[in-house]
Amino acid sequence: MANTFFTQKMLATLIGSIAILLWATLALFTTQSKGLPPFQLLAMCFLVSFIASVLVQVHKLPTVLKSYKQPWTVWLLNVGGLFGYHFFYFIALDHAPPVQAGLIAYLWPLLIVVFSALLPGERLRWFHILGGVISMLGAVLIVTKGGTVSLDSKYVFGYLAAILCAIIWSAYSILNRRFQHVPTSAVGGFCFCVAILGGVAHILFEKTVIPLGVQWLSVIGLGLGPLGIAFFAWDYGVKHGYIQLLGVLSYSAPLLSTLLLLFAGRAEWHFSILLACLLIIIGALIASLDLLKKQ
Repeated sequence: MANTFFTQKMLATLIGSIAILLWATLALFTTQSKGLPPFQLLAMCFLVSFIASVLVQVHKLPTVLKSYKQPWTVWLLNVGGLFGYHFFYFIALDHAPPVQAGLIAYLWPLLIVVFSALLPGERLRWFHILGGVISMLGAVLIVTKGGTVSLDSKYVFGYLAAILCAIIWSAYSILNRRFQHVPTSAVGGFCFCVAILGGVAHILFEKTVIPLGVQWLSVIGLGLGPLGIAFFAWDYGVKHGYIQLLGVLSYSAPLLSTLLLLFAGRAEWHFSILLACLLIIIGALIASLDLLKKQ
């Protein structure tokens, strides 16, 4: 029984890792959608995600629709987590330099590792924290390209918004563990609500831009991948997998994103990339010491 449970939990962790791989494509897709207002892009992508989830599961549509019937607390957590993170992330980028805002917002993987100690049945060990910190240093190297980062007090509003990003996404990921009974198919309904909220925010704060050519392909790609399948995979992973390991592995997303941009000719090679790669791998190995021992 123990061996079967471990296998199922490891499989859930691997499924959750699919989200990290897809999030690595976010920067590449976003460069193709340049010119579209953020909230308009958010609304369109989540609408694509909802439509795709319905089409994929159309053969069992009654069951899918039944999965949408959840308590208001489930809807508040999921819609609030998905929309709240992106809402404050856009605010952070609008009121602070992108490098600093991005680094602060990307504290969420480490917060997931730390907050996981609050979950029943989970135990936070020293190697989880150490692995998370080492991997975080690797992510910092990727974003800063080996340079230094200073925080200017005039951008404090943007920094606070970025901190809220980190707290919202880590809290959403951790608290979702308490709703393991909620099927992952329900994520489609949450995406539909996020699309509506994104549309409302777009109407209130932005002017509509009609997508052209490649922008349409980018919207579809984002809606199917990093803003689509990724959330379904992440939902399943944090509910049933090794959540500390998922938190640490999340720091590989900026590294993979940079490598994709390199291959696409949209970024330049820097020595810090190799060092960051080593730090993230070492951090992940340290964080998974208990799994390695079991194997």
